[in-house]
Amino acid sequence: MEGAFAVLVLFVAMAVTSVHCQAGTRVGFYSRSCPRAESIVRSTVQAHFRSDPTIAPGLLRMHFHDCFVHGCDASILTNGPNTEKTAPPNRLLRGYDVIDDAKSQIEAACPGIVSCADILALAARDSVVVTRGISWQVPTGRRDGRISLASDTANLPGFTESVEAQKQKFLDKGLNTQDLVTLVGAHTIGTTACQIFKYRLYNFTTTTATGADPTIDATFIPQLRALCPENGDGARRVALDTGSPNRFDTSFFSNLRNGRGVLESDQKLWSDASTKAVVQRFLGVRGLLGLTFNVEFGRSMVKMSNIGVKTGTDGEIRKICSAIN
Repeated sequence: MEGAFAVLVLFVAMAVTSVHCQAGTRVGFYSRSCPRAESIVRSTVQAHFRSDPTIAPGLLRMHFHDCFVHGCDASILTNGPNTEKTAPPNRLLRGYDVIDDAKSQIEAACPGIVSCADILALAARDSVVVTRGISWQVPTGRRDGRISLASDTANLPGFTESVEAQKQKFLDKGLNTQDLVTLVGAHTIGTTACQIFKYRLYNFTTTTATGADPTIDATFIPQLRALCPENGDGARRVALDTGSPNRFDTSFFSNLRNGRGVLESDQKLWSDASTKAVVQRFLGVRGLLGLTFNVEFGRSMVKMSNIGVKTGTDGEIRKICSAIN
């Protein structure tokens, strides 16, 4: 098993590094200027994860939310009124302290060299690794942006959106349908709040006996209602991947097939023919060319992490990640 795992890790590295990295990012960007940068981020993520496992999905989502607004430039990290961090889609994100911790250690070792945007990209990869996913090589060389506005977060995909709307938002960022399904697969780890999906459980429709969203498996509805009573605490957290919420695996896609997707937008990936085909390939459905989720996730993450990056003399290297210089 260990030998097979090592071969898979090598295959992931080869597959991911074959992805064309645009706008000047490259693997090993800090190999001479700050050779300990990646190991510092990795050990920081590991240390925080041991005391608080929720930071892994938090960091992964934070990187996604950062890249979809102004590109991957750490704009989500800045404090202040009306910054991206204050927008409704970002208010429940976790892991800012991890980035700040890694940044302070890196600044002590290599002041003014490593961007917050790169630290976030590396931390997202390391969050997959600590939840037993496969690693990949992260191209670095991003610089930090100077603009962060809550009003610019409107183009983040929403939890009620149709597949067509989701596909368009991903296409606008240079990501295709397979990237969409693959990256949504990050919901294999982490939780969501009852207030985000509870509307699916009560009075969603008058055409079913339960009144719940008919795409939800009938045996799953009582479980969700027990976790999220109609007049209960909307802030209560529920696993996005029933069965293995702390492990990076393909059970999230099995749940979609079984009508157990918690978010409406996630479950819709099974009802649309174009996205369902990708889900089936991750599940190894007979008659379809199989895909290895870990390999494809690393590949799609490299593509996503190069959206609108700032390199060269564009942007800046922040002294602290929560404030523009």
